Amino acid sequence: MRDFLFISELPLKSKLHRIYTVFLVSTIALFLSASCVSPPESALPSPIEVIDQLGRTVALDKTPQRIVSLAPSNTEILFALGLSDRVVAVTDYCNYPPEAEAKQTIGGFSTPSIEEIVSLSTDLVLATSRHEAKIIPQLEDRGLNVLALNPETIDGVLEAIILTGMVAGVEERAAELVAGMRQRIESVTDKTDGLPLEQRPATCYVVWHDPLMTAGSGTLQDELIEKAGGLNIARELTDYADISLEAVIAANPEVIIAGAGHGSGADQTFQFAKTEPRLRDTEARRHDRIYAVDVDLTSRPGPRIVEGLEEFAQFIHPELFN
Repeated sequence: MRDFLFISELPLKSKLHRIYTVFLVSTIALFLSASCVSPPESALPSPIEVIDQLGRTVALDKTPQRIVSLAPSNTEILFALGLSDRVVAVTDYCNYPPEAEAKQTIGGFSTPSIEEIVSLSTDLVLATSRHEAKIIPQLEDRGLNVLALNPETIDGVLEAIILTGMVAGVEERAAELVAGMRQRIESVTDKTDGLPLEQRPATCYVVWHDPLMTAGSGTLQDELIEKAGGLNIARELTDYADISLEAVIAANPEVIIAGAGHGSGADQTFQFAKTEPRLRDTEARRHDRIYAVDVDLTSRPGPRIVEGLEEFAQFIHPELFN
């Protein structure tokens, strides 16, 4: 059961590192004529060097044109940046946007085919922290460039987008995308940041129902609950943790949000929260405040995390958000 957590890309623990880039632009010796001609070699961008989100130095001698994504969140970032034409392959689980499903696949999130990646003349692989121990070394041994993204927070997602934009040479697009996301985030937090404790509904996020699992501190869902003006009943737990039904009942959540869309699991977690007899006396059940949310919006550290925040805000504070 826990395998679906990796498919949805629950964040792994590692320290985020500051990202930077150095771009050197050569002087163009001759003016281009009015006709359509290719720029001289000296006009092309100089080598790029960045620190990725695993703290690794990544150096590229040119802007990548053939990119392989090893995670659904990475794929969403690439498409949101308008780089779909450069994406040559994705994983079996990259299902958004719908156009991503038309791309060649190179295997699972945790089990990509190294040989297929090499055969595609790939000049950049976009990986995650889950690939750090085995996959990244194998790819680099084959001479491939690998950029690892590891956003564990909403700010980390914004940093991942900026970093990807830098490496792909679309800094302006990345800046525009991040600015729009920040604006939407602030439209929520401007209304919730000042809420006193007594106006923050006790909220339970149900990751899975058998065994019962929730999202504790250090998770994206915990941050979404806080920014949306709620109080996570599992904030004393760390990461994604088992929780007893008795503990949930004792916390008496006013809002229960269940992750939905886990493949064959579909909405089982939501139905559990709606029908489990022992939850009948909780505030959430008594006032019909049990909601389902697409897990891809809340667990994938990509551009749609803002949609997840907006849905959480509507669930937790319907009086503030339509």
